[in-house]
Amino acid sequence: MAQTCVLVVDDEPIGREMMAENLSVEGYLVVEAASGEAAWALIDATPERFDAILLDRLMPGIDGIEILRRVKSRPDMMWVPVIMQTGMAAESEVLEGLRAGAYYYLTKPFAAETLLAIVAAATHDYQGHKALEDAVTRQSDIIGCLAEARFYFRTPLEARDLATLLANAAPDPNRVVLGLSELMLNAIEHGNLAIGYAQKSVLIEAGELEREVERRLAETEFGARRAELLIRRVDGELIFNIRDQGNGFNWSDYLVMLPERAFDTHGRGIAMSRLVSFDRVEYRGCGNEVEAAIKL
Repeated sequence: MAQTCVLVVDDEPIGREMMAENLSVEGYLVVEAASGEAAWALIDATPERFDAILLDRLMPGIDGIEILRRVKSRPDMMWVPVIMQTGMAAESEVLEGLRAGAYYYLTKPFAAETLLAIVAAATHDYQGHKALEDAVTRQSDIIGCLAEARFYFRTPLEARDLATLLANAAPDPNRVVLGLSELMLNAIEHGNLAIGYAQKSVLIEAGELEREVERRLAETEFGARRAELLIRRVDGELIFNIRDQGNGFNWSDYLVMLPERAFDTHGRGIAMSRLVSFDRVEYRGCGNEVEAAIKL
């Protein structure tokens, strides 16, 4: 397997070299750029090379926001995570980056542990998305004939396999598959298995999330719970309705990326589903049912 490649962009040499050293020790392949112009030349020449971009916001010439906008305007780099490092943590500044597509943030100065945690979360998310895209291309085109169907799923593996199959019912499967997978995993982890937001943060930091999911799936209290997905074509839309057996959550806080969550290692899935994968995402009742749709 190829090394995970991170582009580190910072005009301040000491900070750039420290980040590169910390990432290299952790096993990442690091490419450095001392300016926005140098960074864009690298990105434009080999866009498929990078698994994440660690980007300084304030630089002379082409700044971080402009690089971010250029990256996100390329269809072949839409999902590449950009981690914005900034000394400005004001809400307006963070919102500007979030709206341009920077869903991961680091505030200077930051500890090496914080850097590695955010980079690990971002690259893990990206590699998961690439795996979903690969799986989508292997599914049969016959799913495009689907008019209506109901499915049940219990585990993260079942959710991912089902998402890669059903994404083929959409005109652009690669657009839909990540958002659909995120909504389905949310129904399992936060819904049926009752893993709260703060608890998930702790589990991710400790590298114990997958183990905790398996433990709860084996428990009597949670193991029998199933989530349901109904897919149908209605009035020019392809509609996915997902329902879990949990107690719900305050879903309105997660439909958009809030600045206070931009520094966390997770919590982007619902907002990204709404912004990128679907034309509309609507939660109902206590939050244990969501309807996501795309126009056909």
